[in-house]
Amino acid sequence: MALLLPPLGYPRLKTTSPAPIRLRTFTRLVATLAPPSRRHEVDWVEATSSFFQKDTRPIMLFDGVCNLCNGGVKFVRDNDHRRRIRFEALQSDSGKKLLQRAGRAPDDISSVVLVEKNKSYIKSEAVLKIMEYLDLPFPPLASFLKLVPLFLRDFAYDGVANNRYNIFGYSDSCEL
Repeated sequence: MALLLPPLGYPRLKTTSPAPIRLRTFTRLVATLAPPSRRHEVDWVEATSSFFQKDTRPIMLFDGVCNLCNGGVKFVRDNDHRRRIRFEALQSDSGKKLLQRAGRAPDDISSVVLVEKNKSYIKSEAVLKIMEYLDLPFPPLASFLKLVPLFLRDFAYDGVANNRYNIFGYSDSCEL
């Protein structure tokens, strides 16, 4: 392109014929996902069934380095006089296996999880289910809180969970 000034002083754009455009051909790599092979698939319920063979109490999975979570475990212990709940840190090998049993990634430490023999609960549902195992007044309080829609409960839960280290801090190792 060249810019020419006519005698009147107004700019005029002069174009030349465009250079031929060469299109490069790119090989598109397309990957397809095949269903997982049955021999590599792990049945996590079966793989973790030993956790419930001799002791059928549910297991509360918690972030072992989170001060809020450790405080929650202490609160549950203090209000569970019948010792109906067991505890396991999410970061432990057992915790990672139980997380996968609950359908979560083994490195997902974003939520408290309650694993029962036949069912798992996460986020606010786990908290309410844990409350049902505690001494009075917590079971009726859990029933009342279930009236709040799940998306609102989980929204509030996520707000606290996503800021728990900033608000409550963390420790270098699991205290329990």
